[in-house]
Amino acid sequence: MILTPPAKWGLAVGSAVIALAAAAAESPLPIRFREVAAEAGVGFVLENNPTARKHMIETMPGGIAVFDYDGDGRPDIFFTNGAEIPSLEKSSPKFLNRLYRNEGGMKFRDVTAEAGVGGAGYSMGAAAADFDNDGRADLFVAGVNRNILYRNLGGGKFEDVTAKAGIKSGEWSVAAGWFDYDRDGLLDLWVVHYAKWTPAFDRFCGDQARGVRIYCHPKYFDGLASTLYRNKGDGTFEDVTDRAGLRPHAGRGMGVGFADYDGDGFPDVFVTNDNMPNFLFHNKGDGTFEEVGLLAGVALRDHGKPVASMGVEFKDYDNDGRPDAIVTALAGETYPVFRNVGGGVFVDATYASKVGAGSVKHSGWGLGLADFNNDGWKDLFTANSHVNDLVEQFEPSVYRERNSAFVNIGGVFRDVSDEAGLTSVAAHRGAVFADLNGDGRVDGVVSALGSPAEIWENTSSGGVHWIDFRLHGTKSNRDGIGARITIGNQMAEMTTTAGYASSVDAGVHFGLGSANTATSVVILWPSGRRQVLADLKADRVVDVEEPR
Repeated sequence: MILTPPAKWGLAVGSAVIALAAAAAESPLPIRFREVAAEAGVGFVLENNPTARKHMIETMPGGIAVFDYDGDGRPDIFFTNGAEIPSLEKSSPKFLNRLYRNEGGMKFRDVTAEAGVGGAGYSMGAAAADFDNDGRADLFVAGVNRNILYRNLGGGKFEDVTAKAGIKSGEWSVAAGWFDYDRDGLLDLWVVHYAKWTPAFDRFCGDQARGVRIYCHPKYFDGLASTLYRNKGDGTFEDVTDRAGLRPHAGRGMGVGFADYDGDGFPDVFVTNDNMPNFLFHNKGDGTFEEVGLLAGVALRDHGKPVASMGVEFKDYDNDGRPDAIVTALAGETYPVFRNVGGGVFVDATYASKVGAGSVKHSGWGLGLADFNNDGWKDLFTANSHVNDLVEQFEPSVYRERNSAFVNIGGVFRDVSDEAGLTSVAAHRGAVFADLNGDGRVDGVVSALGSPAEIWENTSSGGVHWIDFRLHGTKSNRDGIGARITIGNQMAEMTTTAGYASSVDAGVHFGLGSANTATSVVILWPSGRRQVLADLKADRVVDVEEPR
């Protein structure tokens, strides 16, 4: 791996910033959303069960998964949910995790009971993908001291295979993701842990004289290393955390993203840490990882201070063919942007991208980089709210917020939340993005503590084109996770991780602007096979099978 900045690096970065700033003067295509949860039949409320003791877990749930569980071509929605405290049991139906089947036409039906995914324990995150290569999307649920792995049996039903698959519980898991780290064609599982915690933790944080108790600062919690499970191909997994070199790297993990940031053909891992430096695990290709966050420039912003890093999108936002990273954090910290300049190096582009100025007053959790106006540039949506429900008594911040939308104009972002119609104010947490109604526009799903979930239908104006890809691996994993697709100057990798503790298994979306044809599409599969497709008509979903 090369960690030395390329020659004339400073000049190149300066020229790029000037070019991006010039592009920001252009008029972007509008982005519009309409909140439709009630009319869509989605009545889910995230029950975090807040208590007077202010248990840290209460402020951190909200992961969502969007995936086609029944194979009908329409993406369905799964919500994680909380539990009673201190028992951490789902003692009432209100605590059940919920699965909503997409009936078409932006209508959904609760199928939790028949699918068998109501769950157990205080759930946090979700990760969907086909781990056994049978053509059906499976589901992992991360939670507080309890994880669940569901195998999709077909016919709309799941089986809890946690124990027989060798998946462990006992630590506070927040997020997880599927990827093929050893390129053997089988999806492996990465689980992110937050910290050591039990319901017995009872430190008083806040203003004791006034009797005002708040959630404790993360510094009072000892972090934990992530866990890596290697898929053995027989329905079981092997814990290879120690062998992979992860055990020494304990953090207060929140989000996870996968991308091949240095182009060596092996997927790397970005883990956000709460008030600790972020981790970037470089995949060495021999079954081990090296943590290079500080050397690569993503552990901290240029000011050198850790922030409350929450979710992450590990994707190419500036169309230079290299995965970048955008992270959510708390008010006053900005949402850090780390731009990949090649050679294994990132630069702090938080203010050069204009995300800094647009986010400094906000606190964010879930986020999504997706082309909402189909102009060929990935835009940014963030699910906003502070971590502390009493923050207004201590500092000039607000707890409940509306969400934010930032349009991408040539690699520079402009806040268009007002025009986008994002009016709902709530304690937002998880967020996922996919085309829920098949109209070629990327919609959003957002969870909120103690409030109804939000379904944001994308109503942006037409006149532009799009194309989606669903990949089917033959030598690679069946989902094609890790495949890199390039159309012109646009690049996207197939991944199912999303923002904060969430997951989307719905293929890869590209906006094409005024072009009604994708003249050349290049797919680099995880197996190393290169596939070129020519003159694909726009405004449709294309199923692509990996060459044998």
